[in-house]
Amino acid sequence: MPEPITVDDPADPRLADYTSLTDVELRRRREPAEGLFIAEGEKVIRRALAAGYRMRSMLLSPKWTDPMRDVIEGATAPVYEVTPALAEEVTGYHVHRGALASMHRKPLPFPADLLAAARRVVVMEAVNDHTNIGAIFRSAAALGMDAVLLSPDCADPLYRRSVKVSMGAVFSVPYARLTTWPQDLTAVVRVAGFPVLALTPAPDATDLTTLTPPPRLALLLGAEGSGLTPHALAAADTRVRIPMSHDIDSLNVAAAAAVAFYAVNTRRA
Repeated sequence: MPEPITVDDPADPRLADYTSLTDVELRRRREPAEGLFIAEGEKVIRRALAAGYRMRSMLLSPKWTDPMRDVIEGATAPVYEVTPALAEEVTGYHVHRGALASMHRKPLPFPADLLAAARRVVVMEAVNDHTNIGAIFRSAAALGMDAVLLSPDCADPLYRRSVKVSMGAVFSVPYARLTTWPQDLTAVVRVAGFPVLALTPAPDATDLTTLTPPPRLALLLGAEGSGLTPHALAAADTRVRIPMSHDIDSLNVAAAAAVAFYAVNTRRA
């Protein structure tokens, strides 16, 4: 039966995948370049493995050895056991959930291939907050969206914070990254037969509750605060808004996304 390898030196090169996890800029550059991402917590690790991601290694505190025993027994990658204090020294924060795994990334699909089997698609423009990315993926999985397309400057869905907030939903909803923005809204999305509905708080936009959604659609979301750019709005087929009360003009993008996902799936043609 495989047993965890005890490591007591924070500079041990075998722990390199887990160093400086709180340095966002470093991890944003390093993880895609090295083809890895970090899964945090038992549920997320299990969901990543169930989705077919291969493990590079796993880092556990002693109390998590028994709860993760079945994963350890099936692992083909090394499992390292460290004290909570050493884990904090390596990662830069207190690892509350006691379990981390370094996973291999998969190649992203081509956007056109992703759209071929989809009916409801999320398109994000410049959503660069990892918490919002994770929350949008979680809502997309829960509320019937089939796929996600990201503009070139969107945040990484596999960054640790995004994965954690999504509760592993980033593994459930297929996604791809567009390369030319916003031209790909026309060259890829509309060509594939998806009318683009741009979500905006503009008062002259179509009330989402009065819309009968078409059989296929792409719902376009913009970044927190600034919203969609004029170029993205111009490339959309229809601008839609969520009606609001008490002089509230907008919602957080993750909250607005959840409302819109529900609306286009419960009112579909």
